[in-house]
Amino acid sequence: IINEIIKNKVSHTPNIVDNWIFLSEKIQIDGNKWTSLKATFTNDLLELKQAKIEVNSLEAIAKKEGLRFKSNVNFLILDEKIYIPFWFGNRTLNKEINYGSRLNVGFDNFEKDGLYFGSELNSIKLFDDFILDLEPQFLIQRSFKGYTKSYVKKGDSITGDKVKRDATLRDYFALNSQIRGKINKWGLEIDQQISSFDPEKFSDATRLKTNLSKDINFLNSKWKKSFYGIYRDRVWNGSIGESEIYAGYGSKLEKQNSWVVNGINNTEVFYIGLANYKGEALNSKNLVKTKKANFFYSLDQKIPITVEESSNISVDSSYKYIYRPINKGISLNTKLELLYSYYDSGNNQQYLGIGAGPEFVYGDFKKPFFDYTKISLLPFYKLKSGDSLFKFDQISDKFTLDINFDQQLFGPIILKNSATLKVSRAKNYADFINSKISVNWKRRSYELGVFYQPHNEAGGISFSLFGFE
Repeated sequence: IINEIIKNKVSHTPNIVDNWIFLSEKIQIDGNKWTSLKATFTNDLLELKQAKIEVNSLEAIAKKEGLRFKSNVNFLILDEKIYIPFWFGNRTLNKEINYGSRLNVGFDNFEKDGLYFGSELNSIKLFDDFILDLEPQFLIQRSFKGYTKSYVKKGDSITGDKVKRDATLRDYFALNSQIRGKINKWGLEIDQQISSFDPEKFSDATRLKTNLSKDINFLNSKWKKSFYGIYRDRVWNGSIGESEIYAGYGSKLEKQNSWVVNGINNTEVFYIGLANYKGEALNSKNLVKTKKANFFYSLDQKIPITVEESSNISVDSSYKYIYRPINKGISLNTKLELLYSYYDSGNNQQYLGIGAGPEFVYGDFKKPFFDYTKISLLPFYKLKSGDSLFKFDQISDKFTLDINFDQQLFGPIILKNSATLKVSRAKNYADFINSKISVNWKRRSYELGVFYQPHNEAGGISFSLFGFE
């Protein structure tokens, strides 16, 4: 039976894992109820060993809305060597099983004073189609220090300078939560982050986002219509740095489209929006409030110059590190952007952005050493006029250079770097305004990595499972 299940070649299914192999020594079936002491799911349709989910004391009940799963502690098994515990709990699964790491390790020096650990709890069904997800966190570095530098002085404005304050037991814990569900055909998400449970810091330690959206037909095409609300949203704005939207609400109509013509990959984004914001002023620490209307359009293209495209998108067991063959060669990446923003205060700002640069891809990522290199450079120039009332959306970086560099080091170990440089021709200097460094363990069926973002002093662990058919 196993020989019939395992495939010789498979093709990658982007953004979804909906084909699994299910293995169990014994299954008891009683009507619509299935039980097993131990069952195994794997997305590795070629070898059954790169990634597995081992479920203990499985109980599955077939219902109209999907399969209701219940189990004890389970394990994500990587390469039959690394065992990571997690819990399905008691939940309904539809067509696909999505695995997310239940134990999280992160680094946030801005809000959590450094290293922290988190654990995602089992989803809680509130009512109808609404689900509550909770992730309690322990701020280990803050607890070791015994103080925090993540909040302003008591009584100061939220835009004031952060100061050193004593930390108590209530400051050592944080909580991320999300409520999601459906209201008629609208999808609702409410995300909240709490970085301290000290009542004196609670208003400064809480962030909240709400989003209500659905797909609509407009002008004979598919658009996304959304309404949103914000309380204290962090925004990184290039060389201006960290800024905040203190409060806001608005609506947006957005369309995204991708297509290929004569080998040229095209991706366009268009949206119009109307919002009411309260945030940090552009040239002071004061909070200002105004309505804002904006229009945005972008078109990204990847134009092959000398690209050796694989004639087959399928992979076999010889592809240990990648889920599809690599298209090697030289391409030209181009970017066009248009933006116009108008503020009720009378301010307005707009820009036309144009950029083009090369991308080099070499290697097959099959040999043990240095068999894959990817380098891309994209200079981008903005012809800009006008000013915003706010700091968070001011257009300030007229000339930037995006740099991406990926390099296989040994076997599945790959180094990934991305950065944006602000280039000033007048002052003859360049400065990093965005950056991310990661070291990943890359396999055909999954990818595990550790990353750090120097520009905002944040980092963590990333994990992805890949789907096949």
